[in-house]
Amino acid sequence: MFPRPPHRRRYTTTALVVGLLSTLTSGAWAGNRQPAAPHGQHVEATRVPSEAGSATPLAGFAVQSTAKVSDSPEAVSSPGYRAAGWHPAGPRSTVLAALLADGVYADPFHSSNLQKIPRADFQVPWWYRSDFTVEDTGRRTSLDFSGVVSAADVYVNGHRVAAAADVTGAYTHHELDITSLVRSGTNTVALRVRPNDPDQDLTMGWLDWLQPPPDRNMGLVRDVLVRRGGPVALRDTHVVTDLAVPSLATADLTVKTLARNDSGAPVTAEISGSVGGTHFTRSVPLAAHETKTVTFSPADVPGLHLTSPRVWWPAGMGGQPLYDLDLSAEVAGGTSDTAHRTFGIRDVRAPLNSAGARQYRINGRGLLVKGGGWSPDEFLRWDRTYVEDRLKYAVDLGLNTLRLEGHLEPDEFFDLADRYGVLTLPGWECCDKWEGQVNPSGSGKKWTDADHLVAKASMAAEAARLRGHPSVLSFLIGSDSAPDAAIEKGYLDALEAADWPVPVVPAASDASSPRLGASGMKMTGPYDWVPPGYWYAKREGGATGFNSETSAGPSIPTLDTLRRMMTPAELDTLWKDPGARQYHRSPSTTFGTLKIYDDALAHRYGPPTSLTDYVRKAQLAQYENVRAQFEAYGRNAADTDRPATGVIHWMFNSGWTSLHWQLVDRYLDQNGAYFGAKKANEPLHVQYSYDDRSVVVVNNLHTPAQGMTARATLFDPDGTQRYDRTVAGVSVEGDGAHTKPLTLPSSVSGLKPTYLLRLVLTDAAGREVSRNVYWLSGKADTLDWNGTTWYYTPTTGSADLTGLASMARVPVAATASTESSGGTSTTTVTLRNTGAGTTPSLLTDVRVVGGQGGPVLPVRWSDNDVSLWPGESVTLTATYRTADLRGSAPGVRVSGWNTAERTVPAA
Repeated sequence: MFPRPPHRRRYTTTALVVGLLSTLTSGAWAGNRQPAAPHGQHVEATRVPSEAGSATPLAGFAVQSTAKVSDSPEAVSSPGYRAAGWHPAGPRSTVLAALLADGVYADPFHSSNLQKIPRADFQVPWWYRSDFTVEDTGRRTSLDFSGVVSAADVYVNGHRVAAAADVTGAYTHHELDITSLVRSGTNTVALRVRPNDPDQDLTMGWLDWLQPPPDRNMGLVRDVLVRRGGPVALRDTHVVTDLAVPSLATADLTVKTLARNDSGAPVTAEISGSVGGTHFTRSVPLAAHETKTVTFSPADVPGLHLTSPRVWWPAGMGGQPLYDLDLSAEVAGGTSDTAHRTFGIRDVRAPLNSAGARQYRINGRGLLVKGGGWSPDEFLRWDRTYVEDRLKYAVDLGLNTLRLEGHLEPDEFFDLADRYGVLTLPGWECCDKWEGQVNPSGSGKKWTDADHLVAKASMAAEAARLRGHPSVLSFLIGSDSAPDAAIEKGYLDALEAADWPVPVVPAASDASSPRLGASGMKMTGPYDWVPPGYWYAKREGGATGFNSETSAGPSIPTLDTLRRMMTPAELDTLWKDPGARQYHRSPSTTFGTLKIYDDALAHRYGPPTSLTDYVRKAQLAQYENVRAQFEAYGRNAADTDRPATGVIHWMFNSGWTSLHWQLVDRYLDQNGAYFGAKKANEPLHVQYSYDDRSVVVVNNLHTPAQGMTARATLFDPDGTQRYDRTVAGVSVEGDGAHTKPLTLPSSVSGLKPTYLLRLVLTDAAGREVSRNVYWLSGKADTLDWNGTTWYYTPTTGSADLTGLASMARVPVAATASTESSGGTSTTTVTLRNTGAGTTPSLLTDVRVVGGQGGPVLPVRWSDNDVSLWPGESVTLTATYRTADLRGSAPGVRVSGWNTAERTVPAA
């Protein structure tokens, strides 16, 4: 996020290793976050099998404040300790997440309930306690984990095995050998987790995204694994891929692993593996406590040279095939350890273009990065289904990338991104401790020598975890500020040692680091409202270069969501008082109100007359603005002069119930911003240019499109036609190329001050392939470029869209039916403007609703927020989980700018 104005490589205890080169198995974070048990209920012990190579996550914990526990750490961490009155927690849970699941506090997403949770309760350490059982002690046993926020003392069976001074940092990876402490039967792990302070600790913070959680996310947010194995362990297993570009005809695979002899005697390990149908093996002698790097390459295993490899592509560019590597170590005829990795074959390059902008290429093809900023749940609760639903939304919107500024999600997130073809841009976060050494505008404290070690260990652990995921496009080692020479060296040394396969970018802003040089990115805003024409200027946040985070700020949810998240009194203030502090916007004084947005809404569309009127105007404003943002970057991507190379909408989603920075809200409902983005990112798309009035066809498909016809028609709000032009024989190359079939005249006789533009693109067979409707003004929005701040550019004059209020209400007939199969339902809706006059129905919105009239969510529409002229009809489809109907018959709720709301059956 943009800067805010002032407002040892190895640590060891008795058995502690912070392995800079260590990595977890692909199952390290397997499974969904389990819900906590009812208040006070005993957390069952985790059964740990004896199989070599097994890695079993602890199934859950009991948690309690140290202020309420007077017993010694030795007692708390001993089997049989009675944790009376403790709170149950899932395997990955912050303290507050556990208390919320246990019903201690009211819904934190509603009203100001979050503000009522006492912060003092989380200013002391909290205990996490869990039991596990083993049947034998013949195997070596270790604890394997990361995700401690912020630090923890670790105890096993009454013995401290690691100190908080060593187990510190949310991203550092730890493997603790507890073989000598494990006994047959019940064993106990206890962690005394220290409070988190993002300005003091290299962990996670929220800055101005949302109202921060009172516990600051202290807790365990990734699995704690119990590993079992023999004398030789396999660690840091990975595959280095080398794809021939641009032919894609061959790929070389190099398999690497660390074979570590954990015993006090020399052994010979038989290392065997298979990948892509090729098998290989090698005998590896190891001295006592010796570690060797074992490498298999095409030079000694010809089958690792692949012909016609299955290449991984982002969604919309090709398929997402994945390969599997299986590896095992045998000692004296028995299995000692195993490793499994899933990986993809792809090539990523990101040179700077002639204008100094970062230009990504994947598998030899140019890539315009179109993405959004990702937010996890505010309380870092992992829910696989919820995450998968949002990734499906990203694909539905035509986005290809999600940026993770800090808050680096568990393995399953990247597994799902691989599967759905969603690229990711992970990196460290801004403005807190991560940038304390280099960002004078941030709040983070300066680094100590120990912080440099933690940062390097964090980079090594995340590099080892993320490098095999084809969805990972880059790593940003800085956000608002680039690292200095010392910090950069630590990061780059760790990345190089991990065989990091994709570009490393020094910052998300226009900054440089000593070795990497210029970032090739910009972070010029805006973060608050600007008019849609803003995006077409090749300056500030406009469509040139790579803008790593930007949007027009507020994103007012649907009425359904607003009524779930705010009280009637709060909703009344929302539309009546633009200067009021909005708790659901941001803790920042800069973004605390909606005044800039509300003033623009009133000037352009007219002052709101009710909550409903405010929300309906907001949906038009958000649709036109988000559409323009993505359309401008899409149009300018093929320019020879300062082309657009990437844009990240700030943000894709919010971690809580929010009034800004979101294309999709907390409840997975879709407002005008969502459908504006979906329209802009159509595969084959006709669009209007706010800067020069040109009509442009953009082809995001790989293959050229030929023989098309583009038609542009201008109307008064009452539907009176004032201009019409058709251009046949339109052709456009693929991969983001565009063509301009026509330009609208600067003036049209008789056209009202507020008017409508309908664009229709048909293919050679006459089939409609793209339709786009704009509401425009003869009076332009006037930008005060000289008054630009870090977060927006003010306007000195507004477009006049108040004429839309004069549009007559028109009837829209709707018929709907639903088919269900395999747990999925598809509702088909046909809309028809049955009005007798000439007035179109503007931004007609359709919702699938359940028995109580609320929306069925999540849902993916073929299209929505459509505009129909009299006699026109359109058929839309909505796909969703049948279970989300909760046993009721589906209905379809239809509404629009000038269409009365009504609900029709859809069973």
